[in-house]
Amino acid sequence: MSRIGKQPISLKEDVEFSIDADNVVTIKGQKGSDSLKVHPNITIEKKDGEILVTRNSEAKQDRSLHGLYRSLIDNMITGVTEGYKKELEIIGVGYRASINNGVLELNLGFSHPIYFVAPDGIDIEVDTKRKKNPILIVSGINKELVGQVAAKIRSLRPPEPYKGKGVRYVDEWVRRKAGKSAAKA
Repeated sequence: MSRIGKQPISLKEDVEFSIDADNVVTIKGQKGSDSLKVHPNITIEKKDGEILVTRNSEAKQDRSLHGLYRSLIDNMITGVTEGYKKELEIIGVGYRASINNGVLELNLGFSHPIYFVAPDGIDIEVDTKRKKNPILIVSGINKELVGQVAAKIRSLRPPEPYKGKGVRYVDEWVRRKAGKSAAKA
């Protein structure tokens, strides 16, 4: 048995769970709703306020999907109740971020500004309360989409190892290099 897949998922009182004939799981909570199409070899049932994920056979593909779908459903429940967020820090002289009409405008040292439109279900906020470095907060109910959008914004100007300038996650550590002057000494 899959160690993750055999664990039951506990449902909170404010979460609505439904599964239809096409094996589509829909979860509704206070932050929104999310749905997921489940593989036909995976069975999902609700018993006593818990969701149980089981597989139909011991085939390698079914064993690999067992834990995956259990984790995906658990992430959906967390997303519709609490939500997910990633924080990005912009470090560099003249590097700025602002939101105009729902479009993120980034000045990252290029000759032109970069405009980024967030996909549906994703909210982007700019925290400029800190004087030194602005913080971008990417939030939403879909864990995969939040991570993907944060990674896309980071890839626009990844942190470089010499001065540390660029866009990085708030808790990210960037290995610094000494540069050319250290080789001469």
